[in-house]
Amino acid sequence: MTRLFGFWSSHRAELFALLAQHITLVAASTLAAVVIGIPLGIFAARRPRLSAPIVGLANVVQTIPSLAMFGFLLPVPLVGGIGARAAIVVLILYGLLPIVRTTITGITGIDASIREAGVAMGMTPRELLRLVELPLALPSIASGVRVAAVVGVGSATIAAAIGAGGLGEYIYRGLSMVDSTVILAGAVPAAVLALAVDAGLLWVERQLSARRRTASRRAAVAVATMAVLMFPLAAAAGRSGGAIVVGSKNFTEQVVLGELLAQSIERETGLAVQRRLNLGGTLICDRALLTGDVDVYVEYTGTALTAVFHQPVKTNGRAVFEDVRDRYSRSGRTVLPPLGFDNTFAILVRGGDARRLGLKTIGDAVPEARKWRAGFGYEFLERPDGYPGLAAAYGLSFAAPPRVMDLALSYRALATGQVDLIAGDATAGLIRALDLVQLEDDRHYFPPYDAVPVARASTLLKYPQVRGALERLAGRVTAADMRALNYAADVEHRDVPQIVREFLKSK
Repeated sequence: MTRLFGFWSSHRAELFALLAQHITLVAASTLAAVVIGIPLGIFAARRPRLSAPIVGLANVVQTIPSLAMFGFLLPVPLVGGIGARAAIVVLILYGLLPIVRTTITGITGIDASIREAGVAMGMTPRELLRLVELPLALPSIASGVRVAAVVGVGSATIAAAIGAGGLGEYIYRGLSMVDSTVILAGAVPAAVLALAVDAGLLWVERQLSARRRTASRRAAVAVATMAVLMFPLAAAAGRSGGAIVVGSKNFTEQVVLGELLAQSIERETGLAVQRRLNLGGTLICDRALLTGDVDVYVEYTGTALTAVFHQPVKTNGRAVFEDVRDRYSRSGRTVLPPLGFDNTFAILVRGGDARRLGLKTIGDAVPEARKWRAGFGYEFLERPDGYPGLAAAYGLSFAAPPRVMDLALSYRALATGQVDLIAGDATAGLIRALDLVQLEDDRHYFPPYDAVPVARASTLLKYPQVRGALERLAGRVTAADMRALNYAADVEHRDVPQIVREFLKSK
């Protein structure tokens, strides 16, 4: 607990900024869901035959996992891409069901005699809705808004995977660093926020039930106040943006490299830089670069060849670099000179097993693997340069199908005996810290994975000084440097910006 409070204290400015982003996402999406959902619920309540299909469609949306929903929206024009726009769209979709359902329930549950009395008094359908039905249905509608808002607080944490900000950034950062303090730094405020939203809207709901007319005016004032507060928050978020947007994937080395690019651009050019680190995997970063949501990030040549361009595996480093550079250039993107290290896949076993069984190569492990359990990251299981090809090249099989897990967690799973073999990164700091051993790729299956900055050509043309700053990093980050940087982040749990500042000073 002391470490958690210490982390909050040392990161209070960042914490408040992420909290503001989280509140903005939830407030904007909930308000939009109210504006869309209440009229839709009224429409469905007036047309009983359409009620079931509308609610059924909203139910289907709710069954789609939120991370999958973010993935579906990535290539969609206008509403997709990465950032707050796509996140708000997803949160609106999740918020519609409870609001539509409770609006329908609230209106259809009104006693028929009350409507008849209104009609007898000469009310038009619009007056009946405004003066009778909505005031009576308001407590039910308020309960739906409460559910939508609380669901939004939880779902917004996942939005960090597509660069939308919010408290989820701490959760993803903690997962990548295997640091429970950082995970709790995001999870605890998110839980408190959810409880506060639930309690506040529950109070409003009870007030509406007790005094509908007075409380409806209060609710209107509350909505107006929320809207007023949203604009400065959104404006503040906009002001935090920069001329250059640097992205990264969602594991420690990528976050370090993203920070390295960002600080290098800031130091060398004086331009403002916006960081969108800890995005999802290769697909999200590549899509973000194509759409202009990100200006530059670090990719690996072997990954680009096989996962981005879906080409056969090659083992010649120079040929792979030239092939990838040419393919990127056709889509308006520029590959800059390599940073200086090759982060190949590392097939890892426990040090004790390697010494006891005399394991030095992947080929040595093949007979033992038939009794072992393997654990692989999501991408490694599917990529053409991943497990399927490795199994075919070595005749590799295990006692059970490989377990799928987050890459950062797989190192700990291996060290604690939950699995017996994993595919990690050759530059991971946890290899030394956890006494793991990398087996030599004796059949030269894996292609080279030289780390290279990939940038939008239009950005480099507009800001030629950015090209200069990135090119000055060429060859300056060795494999030993990268292992040390990863070790400082993963094992010593030091702040990535400070680690990178010290590294740049040393260079």
